[in-house]
Amino acid sequence: MPALLNSLIRYKAWANQLIFDTVLALPASEVEAPRPVLWGSIVRTLHHVYAMDKVWQAHLLGQPHGYTSRNPEFCPTLSQLWADQQQLDAWYGDYAAQLSSPQAEEVVAFTYIGGGEGQMSRQDILLHVVNHGTYHRGHVSGLLYQIPVPSPTTDLPVYLREVAAG
Repeated sequence: MPALLNSLIRYKAWANQLIFDTVLALPASEVEAPRPVLWGSIVRTLHHVYAMDKVWQAHLLGQPHGYTSRNPEFCPTLSQLWADQQQLDAWYGDYAAQLSSPQAEEVVAFTYIGGGEGQMSRQDILLHVVNHGTYHRGHVSGLLYQIPVPSPTTDLPVYLREVAAG
């Protein structure tokens, strides 16, 4: 697997850790409060990311995912969501590390939750998973500043600096 994608998958787990550390320190009332964001709250935004990570995992494995909405009605507690997200981030790390370059280029066919057929290479799916999480961590950061709570800096250059520093 290309080193860049492995690095990006590790970056995603690092950034999730920072966001969840910040959100877990908040009162549940703030995490669950209705917010002016598509997913409705901080926890539901984070759950959307997790749910879509599960959908893409299922596509990579050629298995059904069982989701019928990008905003599932059920949403776990924040602590359960964090435990689940950590397991899924570890799975993505293992998957990316074991994927050969030819496998990374294999095209995976899938059906979008909203309908319609799609095809993407395994490496493009992994890139999307990273990008999608970054996009919605940005939403969560914006919501944190509205509370107001400072959001952690989850930029890729900060991660790369920390990795280089050991």
